[in-house]
Amino acid sequence: MASLRSGARGLRAPLRRAFSACSRLLAAERGAERKDAAPRPVSGFCPPRKSCHDWIGPPDKHSNLRPVHFYIPENESPLEQKLRKLRQETQEWNQQFWANQNLTFNKEKEEFIHSRLKAKGLRRGSETGQKATLNAEEMADFYKEFLSKNFQKHMYYNRDWYKRNFAITFFMGKVALERIWNRLRQKQKLGSSSPPRPSS
Repeated sequence: MASLRSGARGLRAPLRRAFSACSRLLAAERGAERKDAAPRPVSGFCPPRKSCHDWIGPPDKHSNLRPVHFYIPENESPLEQKLRKLRQETQEWNQQFWANQNLTFNKEKEEFIHSRLKAKGLRRGSETGQKATLNAEEMADFYKEFLSKNFQKHMYYNRDWYKRNFAITFFMGKVALERIWNRLRQKQKLGSSSPPRPSS
């Protein structure tokens, strides 16, 4: 256990730097959110009250991601609580990013189609009720432009996604070690409290 503790101490400084960088970036992103940002995803899914496990809900209509409802045990330790809150925060951050990204994508896609159709002298809606659209080659120009314009944003997202997942994995390991240590201590207490066997 001593070697594990010393290893954990060595990882604390890099983790603190990673968390502080993530918090600064998240604060900047929240401050720079556009007025037309997607509403915070709210899922109506509710797991059974007596459930003792995490539940995965249906896909959110804004982000297309499935929200996770995390189980909170009655005897949750401070370390387990820290892990759960980190996972919840990461999920909210992920949901909000993709909700905003999907909103921007759909809005710019409609604007691109409208401008191309207008250049051809066509309207988006026809008298028959069917929407005029562009072919695959024309839409490829939009996809290429959108990916190029959002390249840096996706790069920052991937960087923070890996940082957050590394931190979650690290805390999952600490929680697992804590549970093993608690079980060993419980066994030692039971062994020491049991009455001595009579000698033959």
